[in-house]
Amino acid sequence: MSLLHLAIILPFVVAMIIPIIYKWTKKIHTGWLVLPVPIILFIYFLSFIPKTINGSTVETFQWIPRYGINFTVVVDGLSLLFALLITGIGSLVVFYSIYYLGKNKERLNNFYAFLMIFMTAMLGVVLSDNLIVLYLFWELTSISSFLLIGYWYHRERSRYGARKSMMITVFGGLMMLGGFIMLHIMTDSFSIREILAASEAISQNALFIPAMILILLGAFTKSAQVPFHIWLPDAMEAPTPVSAYLHSATMVKAGIYIVARFTPLFALSPIWFWTIAIVGTTTLLWGSINATKKNDLKAILAYSTISQLGLIMTLLGIGAASLHFDNLSDDIYVLAIVAAVFHLFNHATFKGSLFMMVGIIDHETGTRDIRRLGGLMRIMPITATIAFIGTFAMAGLPPFNGFLSKEMFLESLLNLTKLNLWNADTWGILLLIVGFIASVFTFTYSMIIFFKTFTGKQKAYLLPKKPHEAPFGLLLSPAILAFLVLFIGIFPNVIAAPILEPAVKSIVPSLATNSDFHIHIGLWHGITPALLMTVGIVILGIIFYKTHRYWKPFITTRVPKKLRIGKSYDKGMSYLELGSYRFTMTVMTGWLRTYLNYMLFAFIVLVLGSLILTDSLNLKFENLTSVTLVDFVLAAVILVTLIGIVFSKSRITSIILLGAMGYTISIFFVIARAPDLALTQLIIETISVVLYLLVFYHLPQFSNIEEKPRFFSVKTFLSIGIGITITLVALSAYDTTFYDSISQYYIDNTYKEAAGKNIVNVILVDFRGFDTLFETTVLAIASIGIFTMIKLRLTKRRDKNENQ
Repeated sequence: MSLLHLAIILPFVVAMIIPIIYKWTKKIHTGWLVLPVPIILFIYFLSFIPKTINGSTVETFQWIPRYGINFTVVVDGLSLLFALLITGIGSLVVFYSIYYLGKNKERLNNFYAFLMIFMTAMLGVVLSDNLIVLYLFWELTSISSFLLIGYWYHRERSRYGARKSMMITVFGGLMMLGGFIMLHIMTDSFSIREILAASEAISQNALFIPAMILILLGAFTKSAQVPFHIWLPDAMEAPTPVSAYLHSATMVKAGIYIVARFTPLFALSPIWFWTIAIVGTTTLLWGSINATKKNDLKAILAYSTISQLGLIMTLLGIGAASLHFDNLSDDIYVLAIVAAVFHLFNHATFKGSLFMMVGIIDHETGTRDIRRLGGLMRIMPITATIAFIGTFAMAGLPPFNGFLSKEMFLESLLNLTKLNLWNADTWGILLLIVGFIASVFTFTYSMIIFFKTFTGKQKAYLLPKKPHEAPFGLLLSPAILAFLVLFIGIFPNVIAAPILEPAVKSIVPSLATNSDFHIHIGLWHGITPALLMTVGIVILGIIFYKTHRYWKPFITTRVPKKLRIGKSYDKGMSYLELGSYRFTMTVMTGWLRTYLNYMLFAFIVLVLGSLILTDSLNLKFENLTSVTLVDFVLAAVILVTLIGIVFSKSRITSIILLGAMGYTISIFFVIARAPDLALTQLIIETISVVLYLLVFYHLPQFSNIEEKPRFFSVKTFLSIGIGITITLVALSAYDTTFYDSISQYYIDNTYKEAAGKNIVNVILVDFRGFDTLFETTVLAIASIGIFTMIKLRLTKRRDKNENQ
């Protein structure tokens, strides 16, 4: 295992250690013990910058090579950009959380363990080359984010938000897994590099479009695209460090990563272009409008995040055209890819600082409601400065980095109308209009965040706490991000060549061999259409902000509650819960005989159906073995004992007859030369009879109520059906073969592959190791359950004695 693999796993290992050492380190804030991990990883990934400029780094750890599942890690421009964001923002978030979460009030061992697991999951997603390994890390992000969002589990809204995010993102993950399997079917490979290399060959495959749609579902759910965006606002119930980490820089960008990574493959289809562009612009507009409706600062940032994710997704959709027009001298479609990558970085910086700023306000004033806030600039000048930089960068104003990527976004939308690409010259105008309107609302909610919070009159009487400036520890992390926002805005080319160029070349492979391709970002390009649009956005944004209180009620009540996606989700979940409850109450009667009837009926339907559908019903009697007198006698004994059990009115008689029938069956095994089965049968019957006799006293008495037997009953038909089914299976199995016997494979490979001489043991331990593992797991769970019940009973008995 390479150092690169260890770097991915390191946070997970630390997460396993934290609960062990927590009890001995309570005097030290756990964050100080965790902080070195992301810092070391950030420095380590910085060392890859020179390598990604010239190519990529690949390391492979053999895991399940027979099935093509290996832990292969690739560090190229795109994955390095995400790795730096994950570890860099992660370092700042951990430091911020040290001062945000009190060591005496919070369960810090849980918080940092969940956070480290999430860091490993995200690094695994962006660095894995194998689809199955990527999927495993992908679902680990859903699980760890569920734990982080529901960290304050005593709050009902936290539990609700965690469940909602889990349901939606896991659904998308399962859809994405289906797309990955389809890619494997088409290419016979799980390697992303190999699949991308075969893009031309599989683009005409019938599974190409279905695989694309399923993978996009996974990306859209994780990156909160409409209509799957509804989980993100409810996830704001998480602690602010979680929101700053997961919902600005990492988890919500995972879907963006998937779209960018698979662009070289799926961008060959116009469906990819239109789907991403339309969903992205819809999300951009919907998120920006909804952000202006909210009064909670965190809710505004949640919808602004949805909007900004839609913007990046739109740029990736427009940039997909570069794979069809990559010979254009002006690279107008590549500009969209550059803008997407640049805004990805910019959004992580200014949105991370804004989330931390909101956490500071909540921490120092006790509220996030803008109706209670105001005039905080004089009391919290440093926090106000951070908010000023972050909000104005998000609004797209110079000299901040958000202005540069926003200008590139508008330029990309203008370029979309210049050429006839899948009728984009016509529809591109509509996308341009939507992007412009969304930018106006983006400017509006940015101004709402800053001016409603820090200017105007103070409302100290409405605040739960007396406001004051935050301590240095809370201010340092957002201040660093705010500095980056300003620094990159003034000197954008510091990251252009080492970080942005390799990332863009990873998305557009044809640029890797183009020595003339270079990214140069300038703050001033003269009077351009994009700049004029920015002026229009600012003017309209100011008007919208000044008139906000007049039109806000209109957009708040315009959409009926029944048509809102969040309400539809809640109603759908309530219907599912009600339906499952009613079904359970109908089916789960509490009677074992009822459950046995269900199982027997299902057995008859499935087995007889399989016999008929697979044309396996094969009744031939000429090759059957002859039946001897001993067989008739044993069958008669079994039949007599069975009848005796059914009609017996004595519990002891039934137990004895049941044992006699079992012993008689064991004689059949002896005659058939199966001594191991006979021995097993004898042991089971002996133990069963002994156990029945041991609990004989506690068994319920036979009912004295005589039931009149009915021939035409459910029991009668089930009994006859089971008898016929078993008989047909036994006769058909004798002369029906679909596949060659696997026994020879075990004979040939038991010693060679598993180095074992006992074929039965080798099958159980090696060839069927997972079955044995699951059986062992079931026994372990049952043992833990029994132990727990015993301990609870002993505890209750001790408490009872103490009370007496």
